[in-house]
Amino acid sequence: MKSKFMLLLSVIALACVLFGSAMPANAGKINVVTTLTDLADFAREVGGDMVEVRSLATGVEDTHGVPMKPSFVPILNKADLLILVGFGCEHAFLPALLEASKNPRIQVGKPGYVDASKGIVPKDVPKSTDHYQGDVHPYGNPHYMLDPVFAKTAVGNIYNALVELAPQHQAEFTRNRDSYLAKLDAKIAEWKKEAVPLKGVKFVSYHEHWPYFADRFGMVYFGTIELKPGIDPTPRHIEELIASMKADHVTIVVREPQFPEKVPMRIAQQTGATLVVLPIMPGGVPNTETYIKMMDYIVQTLVTTEQAGK
Repeated sequence: MKSKFMLLLSVIALACVLFGSAMPANAGKINVVTTLTDLADFAREVGGDMVEVRSLATGVEDTHGVPMKPSFVPILNKADLLILVGFGCEHAFLPALLEASKNPRIQVGKPGYVDASKGIVPKDVPKSTDHYQGDVHPYGNPHYMLDPVFAKTAVGNIYNALVELAPQHQAEFTRNRDSYLAKLDAKIAEWKKEAVPLKGVKFVSYHEHWPYFADRFGMVYFGTIELKPGIDPTPRHIEELIASMKADHVTIVVREPQFPEKVPMRIAQQTGATLVVLPIMPGGVPNTETYIKMMDYIVQTLVTTEQAGK
């Protein structure tokens, strides 16, 4: 199945080259492709009218497993910039798409290949990457975007890439960046104040998306429903997690919309915790189409849940 898909990608890539779509993109606008929706939001904010932005993800996918669609190949083929999360987040789908795109501008090491994690020190860098540990992230946990302070670093990296590509528009990019960062700084102050009741609150989630968020807002990240990254929970793991949650008074279970409800619901019911569904990128649930709206939703949902449980 995979070989057939790769053959299809190769055919599409060849067609792109034959019909000249690998030529530099339209000089009128900068073609930006992002892997995830939060990066697309940042690119639109900084690039303004000078960019045309497409995200490979829509917001509802697993960040590590965005489905590889043949339609992605011509999109990448025309890109001036490719913006990715980094830390190996996209390892399962991006390398094959990059190869099939036949676009020299966005290959690894080229100016059009923009790693938004530059300057961020990752959490949880594993000492071992053996398969028995699960689908570990060899470069550390890539879910830094759920810390809005680290999101500011990503915005800065996107700004730098746009200025390098189109220095004649630096003044406009600078105005847009400064305006967005001022808005984000105001929201960060608001979120910190709003999240005061969350300090010390313990929670579990399905996947290890939340260490950066927990550290920023003073929550205690108790563990994951997954046995290990990418490995479904076993009955024994579920039983042990339920027992430890009861003993430590863990009050919240987070289910990311990418994962099934059955096991998180069972855990919440048997521990007396409250189950909440939280997006991990914009668009994951309704009315979270921008990064700021998503973070508003996450903080407000958690605070409301915690206060209701008292």
